[in-house]
Amino acid sequence: MAGKPTLKLYNTLTREKADFTPIDDQNVRMYVCGPTVYDFAHIGNARPVIVFDVLNRLLRHIYGKDHVTYVRNITDVDDKINARALRDFPGLPLNDAIRRVTEKTETQFIEDSKALGCVDPDVQPRATENIVQMVDIIQKLIDKGHAYVATGSEGKEVLFSTGSMADYGALSKRKLEDQQAGARVAVEAHKHNPADFVLWKESAGNEPGWAAEFTVEGVKQPIFGRPGWHIECSAMSGRYLGDVFDIHGGGLDLIFPHHENEIAQSRCAHGTDVMANVWMHNGFLQVEGRKMSKSEGNFVTIVDLLHSDVFGGRKWPGEVLRLAMLMTHYREPIDFSVKRLEEAERILKRWNIVAEQHDPAIKVELDDEILVALCDDLDMSKVVARLHVLTKESEDFTEGLAASLKFLGLWFPSTAWRKDEPALQDDIKAAIDALVAMRLEMLKAKNFAEADKIRDQLVAQGIQLKDGKDPATGERITTWEVKR
Repeated sequence: MAGKPTLKLYNTLTREKADFTPIDDQNVRMYVCGPTVYDFAHIGNARPVIVFDVLNRLLRHIYGKDHVTYVRNITDVDDKINARALRDFPGLPLNDAIRRVTEKTETQFIEDSKALGCVDPDVQPRATENIVQMVDIIQKLIDKGHAYVATGSEGKEVLFSTGSMADYGALSKRKLEDQQAGARVAVEAHKHNPADFVLWKESAGNEPGWAAEFTVEGVKQPIFGRPGWHIECSAMSGRYLGDVFDIHGGGLDLIFPHHENEIAQSRCAHGTDVMANVWMHNGFLQVEGRKMSKSEGNFVTIVDLLHSDVFGGRKWPGEVLRLAMLMTHYREPIDFSVKRLEEAERILKRWNIVAEQHDPAIKVELDDEILVALCDDLDMSKVVARLHVLTKESEDFTEGLAASLKFLGLWFPSTAWRKDEPALQDDIKAAIDALVAMRLEMLKAKNFAEADKIRDQLVAQGIQLKDGKDPATGERITTWEVKR
């Protein structure tokens, strides 16, 4: 494909798909909201990790690895973390308990991400490492009349004044006057508006906190406390990507209030028209047709899927989980099920057993048709269709198939599954039979070099061939078995 392909992305902010033009093609910048590390990441958390990994790979392919900066944060300060620390480590000082919780869960999240075939982001900042930046943004908001200090039932708070922003609600398309008390908007007398949200809140003596001082109308007000959730991402994205950057991603559930409030804070603090030019959101996930929740008994963590038998009575390879996510367009909802995983595994095995016949000495780029599909707002349905074509036409496209699977993080060597499955499934048998038949055709055509190549590659994967003659017809036949 000559020149850079045209990348089109759907922008939640504008509700339309448009050509992507980076602010600086020498430094394309993307921020994605990462996990709050109070518990192991569940399968719903895996979807944005995988989706935006594919986008990161695509951006690197188009603009060059050294010209893309991908930031995914770790939220390690949160009231849920405090509660989990008190529950799990009641005998430790709270700060030590919090550290034990967050270090364990963050380490597991990073391991999970790698098992899902994801490339590490360029920066993975922790919220607690960016407190100074948060305090700085909050002071700017106070100075510009977008924030105020008030005393609520739990002490002093610095609140964002939603009424000070003329177009608050542009991302979620919610009008401020319609945001009355409800499930997600607390009614508190100290707020100027029910939708006003916390930037900083005072910590009690048994709660973690940081010393901060805010100047309001020339008067200094020290508030030992901790940040609100939304200000954390404004601070981290601004620190590593600038006041305005190219792409901000996350799950659909984050549009309101989290991303809406990020936009409000960042734009008002920095005086910009936008925070990020493109906002991308992946769709919701259900498990076996129901909303995932612990009360429903269908809450599944990534680590459980990878290493225990809680889902479908077996462990699932990371590549299978990855394809199960990618088979549906990222903006559509997913019903995550055992049947879906089994389908993904069958497809992967078929693709990879053919792709393993490629000659690693032949360097092949990502297939052009797959690149075009990815550039159309990550159209994975077209990608999957093209991979099926490459598999069927493997004699001519084996190298392209292997290169494409590796690019997508779907390289799934047969040795990985043979250890866990002594008996080959029907689709794998069919794939091997197809390769054996292909070899026989090569022999009939006296193309002995290609026939030997297929035989050697099968042997390398533990498949032993045995040539003979059909007693009835005298024609050459080949049988095979798994070599132990």
